[in-house]
Amino acid sequence: MARYLITGGAGFLGAALANALAQQRHVVRVLDDLSAGDPARLAPEVHFTRGDVNDVPKLWTLLQGVDCVFHLAARVAVSESVLYPREYNATNVGGTVALLQAVRDAGVRRVVFASSGAVYGEQPYERIREDAVPNPGSPYAVSKLAAEYYVNVIGALWGIDTVILRIFNAYGPGQPLRVSHPPVVPAVIRQALTGGSIIVHGDGRQQRDFVYVDDVVQALITAANAPNVNRLIINVGSGTATSINDLVATVGRVLGKRLEPLHVTAESGGVSRLCADLSRARERLNYEPRISLEEGLQRTIEHWRKQLGV
Repeated sequence: MARYLITGGAGFLGAALANALAQQRHVVRVLDDLSAGDPARLAPEVHFTRGDVNDVPKLWTLLQGVDCVFHLAARVAVSESVLYPREYNATNVGGTVALLQAVRDAGVRRVVFASSGAVYGEQPYERIREDAVPNPGSPYAVSKLAAEYYVNVIGALWGIDTVILRIFNAYGPGQPLRVSHPPVVPAVIRQALTGGSIIVHGDGRQQRDFVYVDDVVQALITAANAPNVNRLIINVGSGTATSINDLVATVGRVLGKRLEPLHVTAESGGVSRLCADLSRARERLNYEPRISLEEGLQRTIEHWRKQLGV
């Protein structure tokens, strides 16, 4: 039995991770400011505290006796970061530095940091390896990259084991649907179930690496105890590139209906291709994504049917 703290642990990924660890009988503490999280997602045995990741005294309290911290607390909307870069820097960079300071003082042995495939930006490669030169295209991506540097540099200076997972487009049941610029998978599913227009930014040919939440959780848990991963950056994705048009078509296939996306070319669809090379994840974490896009969408659609009562 180990003791874990998950920052941002009431969010989509954080809650899935917290519940999986609790199911394995570990002691799980969660810190979340509830700006996007919901403690109702958490299993009863998870110890929840509401608070800000910049609150160092609160972090000291929660870090006592903790073996490993999963740092997931972050603002994550790319388009929102363009409007509010200062706030993104304060949470995603400042919050990371505050946490590392508290981790040093509490004597925690390892930090697993959830970064993002967004730090790569536009790249010429079919599948992106971790040694590709980052090309961040948004304040969100810049904030994640800056936090990565802090994690590894401070970890080296203070003797803390650090592992960085660059997570690609995670999706699955429980992913919230923001009012403005929602994540693409729940947005498409909800519109498909309710008969609304399926809006696709750009021509829809831009490709993404959609990875099911359970596969991401498994990678995070493995990273907490894996040997020989200190200071490593590791991609976590499906290793498969799927265009947004193909995503819409697959949702339609699962639902048994033909979906016609409405393309909004006035807004950019983002980088043309973003797909993970998983060689390092396979080698160091014994990672193999298990849930195909079709199966993952079936599970997610089932969740949304219950939510919407359709």
